[in-house]
Amino acid sequence: MQAGKEFNVYPLKKLIIAGVLCVAPVGGTLAEGVESPWIVHVGAHVVDPTSNSGDLAGLSASTTRSMRPSVSVEYLLAPAWRIEVLAALPFKHDVRLDGQRAVSVKQLPPVVGVNYHFLAGRAVSPFLGVGINYTHFFDAKGHNALDGTTVGLGDSWGVAWHGGVDIALDARWTVTVDARWMDIDSRVKVDGARVGTAHVDPWVYGVSVGYRF
Repeated sequence: MQAGKEFNVYPLKKLIIAGVLCVAPVGGTLAEGVESPWIVHVGAHVVDPTSNSGDLAGLSASTTRSMRPSVSVEYLLAPAWRIEVLAALPFKHDVRLDGQRAVSVKQLPPVVGVNYHFLAGRAVSPFLGVGINYTHFFDAKGHNALDGTTVGLGDSWGVAWHGGVDIALDARWTVTVDARWMDIDSRVKVDGARVGTAHVDPWVYGVSVGYRF
């Protein structure tokens, strides 16, 4: 992937940050009558790794961003407390060494977490949460200087912080904008020899539509 063809995430990032930070306690309490504790969200998320992923084999590493469709399921423990599971189609990234494409890799970063909604039952409800992220890397391929080598990225466990806002359209339908920070570190090997650790540590931005069954 060439630098000029990368997806420009920053307008989306600004929109989501504005939605998270600028919400106000508007709207009244939603009408009761939907008893199901299950909410399913469908949308899209962007994984935007830190600009400096560390050093690999003595070279400065960076990782490109990626956007994919996503789905999450929430279970209401109480009006303000929810358990959430987030999943998505595989994200694809390029790892660059000193600016040159060196590795392409796919990853799946499911997250399980707990969110607290500050204005539960209101039309606009900001929330904060924390969870556990497991990232599985696969289908890694070497390019340019690493063409023909066997490249492997180890899986990662880490904390995932979460914040966002729910905007209820009615008792069932909700629009959500959210942002996560994930602690993702992957040990990188080339032809079986470890060459360093990639500190991916991405922000993950998303927009979704939820339906309460």
